[in-house]
Amino acid sequence: MNSIIQFASKLFQGQSAADADDVYRFHGGVHPSEHKQESTTLPITKLAMPEKLVLPLRQHVGYIPKIKVQVGDHVLKGQMLAEAEGTVSAAIHAPTSGTISAIGEEVIPHPSGLPDMCITLTPDGKDAWAPLQPVDWRNTDKKELVASLRASGIVGLGGATFPTHIKVRADGKSQVHTLVINAAECEPFITCDDMLMRERADEIVKGIEIVKFLLGADQCIVGIEDNKREASIAMTEACKALPGASVKVVPTLYPSGDARRLIHLVAGIEIPHDKRSTDLGVQVFNVATVLAIYRYFAFGEPAVNRIVTVTGSVNKPQNFEVLFGTPLQSLITAAGGSKANTSHFIMGGPMMGFDLPSINVPITKAANCIIAATPDLFPAAPPAMPCIRCARCADACPVNLQPQELYWFSKSDNFEKARDYKLFDCIECGCCSYVCPSNIPLVQYYRYAKSEIIAADKAKEAADLARERNEFRLARIEREKLERAQKHAERAAAGKAEAAKTEESAKEPVKTDTEKPAAAAPDDAKKAAIAAAIERAKALKAAAAADSSQQKTESTETASSTSNKSAKNESDKDEQAKKDKQALIAAAIERAKAQKLAAAQAGAAPKNVDNVSPAVQAAISEIDAIREKAKQAVKTKDADAQD
Repeated sequence: MNSIIQFASKLFQGQSAADADDVYRFHGGVHPSEHKQESTTLPITKLAMPEKLVLPLRQHVGYIPKIKVQVGDHVLKGQMLAEAEGTVSAAIHAPTSGTISAIGEEVIPHPSGLPDMCITLTPDGKDAWAPLQPVDWRNTDKKELVASLRASGIVGLGGATFPTHIKVRADGKSQVHTLVINAAECEPFITCDDMLMRERADEIVKGIEIVKFLLGADQCIVGIEDNKREASIAMTEACKALPGASVKVVPTLYPSGDARRLIHLVAGIEIPHDKRSTDLGVQVFNVATVLAIYRYFAFGEPAVNRIVTVTGSVNKPQNFEVLFGTPLQSLITAAGGSKANTSHFIMGGPMMGFDLPSINVPITKAANCIIAATPDLFPAAPPAMPCIRCARCADACPVNLQPQELYWFSKSDNFEKARDYKLFDCIECGCCSYVCPSNIPLVQYYRYAKSEIIAADKAKEAADLARERNEFRLARIEREKLERAQKHAERAAAGKAEAAKTEESAKEPVKTDTEKPAAAAPDDAKKAAIAAAIERAKALKAAAAADSSQQKTESTETASSTSNKSAKNESDKDEQAKKDKQALIAAAIERAKAQKLAAAQAGAAPKNVDNVSPAVQAAISEIDAIREKAKQAVKTKDADAQD
């Protein structure tokens, strides 16, 4: 029945049966209520300048950019505020001119509802551009073009927000032969790409030409769903100016906007689960992304705005050209305000979007649609019932998985089994949950299982890294232990060798003092003579000092006697006392000499020469003999003097 409807639709649009055969259907898919007509009745409107712009740093896949400005800086429109950090990253630019009023955490549009780092810009109302530098892409090296594209801040504007410069080879070379432009826009309510193709088809085709040149692709296929008649006509007319470009209308079936599903639809190529589309020579770009690329190369404009659909429970649903960082409240106000029964707001489509945590969040690069939800449009999910194994989820799965099996494995925490059943091939499109008669939130179970598996893998990776570090540490300790043991062994070997050498030298005969040659005797006699001379000099010096003292004493006595008789008597008494003391000392010295002489005659040795070697004893005896000779010589001299 679906094939008949598809064939009739293409005939209604003036296409032949032969063209209909060029579309290759994929397995599964659903067709929910579209709700696209409400927001396509009015043209794209440029939103008025808000009072402030809040620019989250986390607006794309990959690393957050590095901030280049400070609070209080005045910036111009298009000036870089944050530079791409790492390979997978994107820059952030000022959407208008103004002053940086704050850099800090603000609530951002994210399912977690948590705040993140943001740059707050207060517009000055001038909207003055920074100096722009268009790029002559036809006469510029592809490497320079890719490097320039990295600084543009352009990401995938279809919702994935993958940095665009990553999708073209950094070396300017590519194996891509087919460029597919994703214009399906399969989710309900979203019409931003539809209106963009209706109003700016020529600029889109110029952007396709640039991307086709960067990739080196031979052909380009624009895939548009058959519910966008005006857009397909406009794109078909515009593609006539670009050789190798064509438009292919595909059936309105969700999720035909998925890259792999669209490639299968327009080219008949099925991408294996373990390969990328570029491995088979195909690359996919969104229509809004190629338009941003054209604006950047042709005019030098970085990514500062995008088209956003505002629909649902608002008074004037339509599409707006919105600056990044614009508060959501400003957008809702421009759409005529929300209706009274609005319960919350959804960013994205009803199938894959998420509820916004607040109406004060800013518009980011990923915000393609804002839906004002009501209980009538999105009724609360009824309680989940037990699975009846009807297999409707398997029939609707566009990836040919077994959702019911994945559900059981995820619910029972049998994550390894879920991995074996290709859980990570699930694109979380929500088709299985949409058709489930038991109202089981299947996608939530799959997301839970994926998060647990990813956490376990990260924990295992951390444990493996810790184990490797510990093994390296143990190996290092063992190596250092062996090195120390080797050094100790070398030192021990050197010590043994030194001990052996010392032992050999000890075994050699040692010459004693008695074995010294006779030539040593004159040296000993010379030393004894020197010692005797020193003793004589000391004796002469002491005698001279005594004579000088006596003369000084006599002169002093003479002077005293002439001056005062009484002083002389006192001095005589003192002198007599000194003489008596000297006489006592002299008597003590004489007794000591007599005792020493008697001991020497008796043969008694001094106490400090006990237990000495024979050589030392011989030297002492020789010195005593010399001293005795000196004494005899002195006595002889004194006797001669008396005679």
